[in-house]
Amino acid sequence: MDTIDTFAPEIDGKTLVFATPGYPVKQIRLPILMNQVFPALGINAIWIPIEVEPANLSSIFTAFRHFNNFKGMTIAIPYKNPLVDLVDEATERAKRSGSVNLIRFDENGRSYGDTVDGLGFVVGLEAKGVICQGKSVYLVGTGGAGCALAVALCDAGIATLYLNDIFPEKAEALAERLRSYYPEIKIRAQHTPPSDIDLAINASNSGLQPNDPLPFEPESFGKHTVIADIIMKPKETVLLQKAASMGYQIHHGHHTLDYQVSLYLDYFGIEHDPSVVLELVQQIP
Repeated sequence: MDTIDTFAPEIDGKTLVFATPGYPVKQIRLPILMNQVFPALGINAIWIPIEVEPANLSSIFTAFRHFNNFKGMTIAIPYKNPLVDLVDEATERAKRSGSVNLIRFDENGRSYGDTVDGLGFVVGLEAKGVICQGKSVYLVGTGGAGCALAVALCDAGIATLYLNDIFPEKAEALAERLRSYYPEIKIRAQHTPPSDIDLAINASNSGLQPNDPLPFEPESFGKHTVIADIIMKPKETVLLQKAASMGYQIHHGHHTLDYQVSLYLDYFGIEHDPSVVLELVQQIP
């Protein structure tokens, strides 16, 4: 599968600009992190959130190509799927997932897309002692992040993947696509959570608001199941609070981002020590 292909950004005294478009953007944590990482690395750059309504996405993306010091972006909900079709060149894992969360531009305005949401999630899991190989997984949410997680989990060698979404046809379409790439893995769309699951993941946006319904009930699973949520704000989602109170091992959403920051810097050609950056990021509230 793909590795991170880097390029050299032009600095030459310019302030490099990076952004995260989304709708909404109040939950986005990355600009807070990067605007502390850049000074620590001695990089003249800023990172800004950009709230873009869906009708304006294409025109905003086109405009970015023509800003000489605009070097790239990460993508927030709900644009990870639409933008995979707008970039000039996408990696194989982005094509498999049908989404991008990283886009960069070269000096000619050509755009390149990749997705490392899933890779960051898997690396974050393994850093906390949760090995994916051979495991069974129940994944709720098949939007841009969920698709990327599904691909990365399959690449990590899981044995079984059950997919669920509030739109069943989306879960079925992803299952069908993944089966063509990973015939050795049992992959199916299934609404009812199977009880014998090693890892249950919320990759939907259910939990961003305190009154959101739970994506699934933790007690649907055995006590050996790890309950994970990719939502970063709030850190303690209702799902994770309930799971922890019942004695389940939980995995927070911020780990997915923490372990992606170094991948972002690689992608944008910014030299750094990954261990130093990870330590810095983990200290930022």
